[in-house]
Amino acid sequence: MSADQRSPAPDHRALFSYLTADAADDYIAIMRLFAGTLLADLSAEEVGSQLSERGVVMDPDTVESRCRQLVDWGNLVRSVRETRVPTVAAYHRSRSRYQVSKLGGRLHREAEEIFRAVDGAREVARELLARTVDSLDQILLQVGHVNRPIDVETLAGAVTGVFNDHQMFHESVTDFYAYLSGVLTRYDLGGEEYTQFKGLLLDYVDLIGADVNRNAPEILERLRILLQLIDRVLDHLPAVPAIAGEAFTIERLPGRTLSDWEQLAAWYGASDNRSGPDQLRAAARQALGQLITNARRMLTATGTGLSRRADLLKLAAWFHSADSETAHRLYDAAFGCYPSRHLLFGPDEPDTATGPGTSWWESAPVSVPVSLRERGDRTARGRSSRVPDPGAEAQRLLALAHQRDEARRAAASELLAAGPLHRSRLSRAARDLLLEKLSAVFALVSTAATPIEQRDTDLGLVLRATPAKGDATIVTSDDGTITVHDVQLVAVPLASAGRRLAAAG
Repeated sequence: MSADQRSPAPDHRALFSYLTADAADDYIAIMRLFAGTLLADLSAEEVGSQLSERGVVMDPDTVESRCRQLVDWGNLVRSVRETRVPTVAAYHRSRSRYQVSKLGGRLHREAEEIFRAVDGAREVARELLARTVDSLDQILLQVGHVNRPIDVETLAGAVTGVFNDHQMFHESVTDFYAYLSGVLTRYDLGGEEYTQFKGLLLDYVDLIGADVNRNAPEILERLRILLQLIDRVLDHLPAVPAIAGEAFTIERLPGRTLSDWEQLAAWYGASDNRSGPDQLRAAARQALGQLITNARRMLTATGTGLSRRADLLKLAAWFHSADSETAHRLYDAAFGCYPSRHLLFGPDEPDTATGPGTSWWESAPVSVPVSLRERGDRTARGRSSRVPDPGAEAQRLLALAHQRDEARRAAASELLAAGPLHRSRLSRAARDLLLEKLSAVFALVSTAATPIEQRDTDLGLVLRATPAKGDATIVTSDDGTITVHDVQLVAVPLASAGRRLAAAG
């Protein structure tokens, strides 16, 4: 895990406490005094005196308490300077002296920048990309030739310039796109404000994209060459003498380690991860897409392209000046928050006797149309569906009927081929046709003493059932066996059955 991904130490979190404490104004005034000069070494009495000159009045005991609290948080440290005073009383007043700590001073400088910042867009330092290319060229000029002497100070200045320029460009472009995101999420953006923002987005984002597309490949090309010579660069960077010892921990400038250069190259696209230029292009596309979405919303939602921000501000002013009873009435009228009532929808109402005075708990539920529930009206939306062509459906049904007829004829042929059905083996289709014909035969065979015939002129099939006490007809198929007791079943063609009937006549 890299250093910027680790959670801050608990004592570092305490450094931020003075910005949100109950007496934050007092703490900020004291920190502003200490961080405004180099090596400020002040007692509580001196702090109170200098604050009075700046218009901030605090009694000495309060100043002493505030300074001690800042020491506990780590923003100030106690001074070890020897105190020379003429009297014992002066010694007691000045024995506690304070200085700003390293992290406390850095944090307060960052906080002052936040205090001075404005809510508008921050200008992007586009020119730093070209200067980064020049600085990398200077570094390659110094370390590119093995036999050429290296100017250590020039090399160190170029390395520091590369990382400082990149950090400033990265911070400015991050702030700019954060501002874009904040404006684009505003639902009240419209009118002249929308026009100005559209010009800023279309023109300025295009400039940023052009500079990135032109300079980022050149920076990446030089960084790849420089990574092959990185040992020569790092070996010739000057080091503070105390770095060699173990008594102190020194925070080195960026660019003094291999990981710094690898991370810089990765930002410009040297790794497989998403590079910084790719993120800028994606952010620009997202911003343009959101701009188009806002334009569509203004044109379709209101029909006029105007913002409702002025109306909402006017409504807020009415609320601000209204008393409690008037505010409740105004809220009901503005947002439709009246007491619950049972509304009638006309003939669709299940019980027309139910009126507005009927409680929802006692009335039957009403099915609310989707258009009324989601859009507040009953207007039909969308185009009417086309009437389907019945020809294709008729052809499909006709083909399906032919297919079923062919299957029945095949089953009938199988029954005719079997003739006497006792101990015959039939397919499932022939078995199903047999069961269909048996349903009509069984109604008569139980009461008749003569053979019964079930004729099907379409299939040319006659199923003859002859009562036979003690006999049975057993038919098998793939999924079971059918046993018909006291009946002999025979399938004969319709033509032969007709000839036999005529001969008998």
